Amino acid sequence: MNAPAAPATLASARPPALAAVNDFVVKFANVNGSGSASANELFAKAILRMGVPVSPRNIFPSNIQGLPTWYEVRVSGQGWLGRRGGVDLMVAMNPQTWDEDVAELESGGYLLYDSSKPLPRAGLREDIHVVGVPLTDLCNAAWSDPRQRQLFKNIMYVGALGALLELDAAVIEALIGEQYKSKPQLLAPNLQALQLGRDWVRDHLPHPLGLRVQRADAVGDRIFVDGNTAAALGCVYGGATVCAWYPITPSSSLAEAFQRYCQRLRVDPDGGGNRFAILQAEDEIASIGMVVGAGWNGARAFTATSGPGISLMNEFIGLAYFAEIPATIIDVQRGGPSTGMPTRTQQSDILACACASHGDTRHVLLLPQDPTECFEFAAAALDLADRLQTPVFVMSDLDIGMNQRLCAPFAWDDARAYDRGKVLSAQELEAGREFARYKDVDGDGIPWRTWPGTHPDKGAYFTRGTSRDPQAKYSERGSDYVYNMQRLQRKFATAATLVPQPVETRAAALPTRHGVLYYGSSAPAMDEALARLQADGIALDALRLRAYPFPDSVRGFIEAHEAVFVVEQNRDGQLRTLLVDAFDLDPARLRAVLHYDGTPITARFIADAIAARLRASGPPRQEATA
Repeated sequence: MNAPAAPATLASARPPALAAVNDFVVKFANVNGSGSASANELFAKAILRMGVPVSPRNIFPSNIQGLPTWYEVRVSGQGWLGRRGGVDLMVAMNPQTWDEDVAELESGGYLLYDSSKPLPRAGLREDIHVVGVPLTDLCNAAWSDPRQRQLFKNIMYVGALGALLELDAAVIEALIGEQYKSKPQLLAPNLQALQLGRDWVRDHLPHPLGLRVQRADAVGDRIFVDGNTAAALGCVYGGATVCAWYPITPSSSLAEAFQRYCQRLRVDPDGGGNRFAILQAEDEIASIGMVVGAGWNGARAFTATSGPGISLMNEFIGLAYFAEIPATIIDVQRGGPSTGMPTRTQQSDILACACASHGDTRHVLLLPQDPTECFEFAAAALDLADRLQTPVFVMSDLDIGMNQRLCAPFAWDDARAYDRGKVLSAQELEAGREFARYKDVDGDGIPWRTWPGTHPDKGAYFTRGTSRDPQAKYSERGSDYVYNMQRLQRKFATAATLVPQPVETRAAALPTRHGVLYYGSSAPAMDEALARLQADGIALDALRLRAYPFPDSVRGFIEAHEAVFVVEQNRDGQLRTLLVDAFDLDPARLRAVLHYDGTPITARFIADAIAARLRASGPPRQEATA
């Protein structure tokens, strides 16, 4: 059968087509369950293999099949890894989202579509450039099986893009070879589909486009990994031997990765069996109960969950806080409240975790910016939980947890010893060392503890979730309760000296009047936004927060500036609330810049919001997404 003819081009005067080398955004609009995910990832990895940094983000629905899904790839020779905002090339494979996909294109951008069917004129813009490839017709001519036609159509558009963007064909073919190494029967048809898409473009369309990829050496020794995998490996290196969890998007892959690593790294080489316990509990309440029980017994234990799981875990979290039992909780945040947006990202659990449980509670939060810090902070959380005898939260989110990111290689010092904190040994107890479970003997608010079974008749104690005196005896005397609560406050102040400290970036210009605070997954977009603002003559000092409680340096940074913007991905400015509370600040000093539509924040949004605020007159007002 002859190949289908090229589609007619739209006849109209158009603005110049976008032209850029190693600096553009491609977005794929697909249907969930169509098998497009692996093809889209193949495209991103091919550019990465050519030495050009990429930052992909998968935007998928919470159902199994049928709803729209998108995959966005930021190509940046400069190494920007946050979302830029806008799309330069849209691969529009879903008629359901055609109008919104077309609307997202930059003026002069490109729309790649399946020209097997007539071009939908409705909603089409006159300022974009349309590229048609008859993908369905090509697949129908080559294969008869409906599922093969669907799957190979995805690989075919990767081949077409390869020709349009000048991707190295050998790189894509090598990646396909790696992907189907264990399924050689699929190798030949995938390579055929790739070649069909590439050849059709070369025979029928002007190529390359104004957007092109050129080989570079801008990746260096960085690795490409998602935050959930990184955190799981951090738990292994950090000494975790117990994981109790209940499946919930977007954290499930973390526990699954931990199990894979344990099966390789936590198995007795002498045939003694597994040296780990991984339990999928009946719900989140049971999972945190198991973690607390394991922590009381001396094991390093953690759970991975998301916002709804945190809600269910509150009572056990309060028990661990008041009874002073180590527990590590990795919260991969998503949109809320309630079911909210299960497959969208937010930083919306900050207050829920900082104050989890009823009564006066304050919990340690670690705020990683990328997979490297997910690895480091997961291990650090296990140390801190033991040292402080308290729950410690690692506040990841879907953007970090489920998207692959270029990041620094993980590093581990094999000489590093685990910090088990203040634990009395049998020898110390035998020698007459005083043991009062809830007494502050060192002034840091942290009491000494023992592990069950340490000594046959010394050091045994009841772990109490009720009020008690320093010797752990039940007491409802007000003075005993106040002593304990004030000691917990001292322990929280001690935590501020132990957690990861902030990272400050001074503006290149003279000292500035304004600063900006940010944290977590906002970091890569914030880095680019600062450069954009600097180019526009707006200089800001910046402080990336990495943990709560905040060290005194955060207060110093705020007080050194006339006003400080606080960039967050939630509606209510939750970290700003904690800052005002921690330092008794005038709220007007902290100006909230808020983004909460479920998509990762963009550099454009941050820069535009801050610039608009600085230009505006009158009292500060909050920025929010449209």
